[in-house]
Amino acid sequence: MLRIGLTGGIGSGKSTIASIFAELGAPVIDTDAIAREVVAPGEPALTEICRSFGSDLLRPDGSLDRAALRRRVFRDPARRRRLEAITHPAIDERMQKQLAALPEQTAYALLVIPLLLEAGWQDRVDRILLIDCPETVQVQRVVSRDGIEPEDAWRMVRSQASRDARRQAADDVIENDGSLDRAELTAQVHTLDRCYRDAAG
Repeated sequence: MLRIGLTGGIGSGKSTIASIFAELGAPVIDTDAIAREVVAPGEPALTEICRSFGSDLLRPDGSLDRAALRRRVFRDPARRRRLEAITHPAIDERMQKQLAALPEQTAYALLVIPLLLEAGWQDRVDRILLIDCPETVQVQRVVSRDGIEPEDAWRMVRSQASRDARRQAADDVIENDGSLDRAELTAQVHTLDRCYRDAAG
């Protein structure tokens, strides 16, 4: 089974592209979804987060206030690294279990890993598919989507791997700067889907 790592900066459009692959029948394993699962009530990672960053991050129902956690760690690189040291192993373990559970005849799986480079997970995949767009477009999308201030959106963009670093690491690139409509993006995904199936043999 070929493992395709789909990555890109915040607001680049990873979810849109992943959904098109899913429509073509490709299994999609989304580490953002897994990241929410591993901090659910009762999960060891949630206990460790509360121990490290404060139990006041819990909502009345016992769930994690992810926005409050983000505010607490985002401006402090040391705290962010501590959080990643708690969550990344749990995410990786669950990602590998989901991969192992796929049928043997699966040609390829799409692993959506936003922080693929930052986590050093290049060895988890066989090819890297980058969803790319200018940083100004990322900021506009994040501000519109999340209702945050532009300076906060810029801070989020700049906390991730640089655009140049991602492009250098990528085997395949889809440009998603807004100039292409969904039909054109879908055509690109169809081409890559055929390539990945052919490569898987």
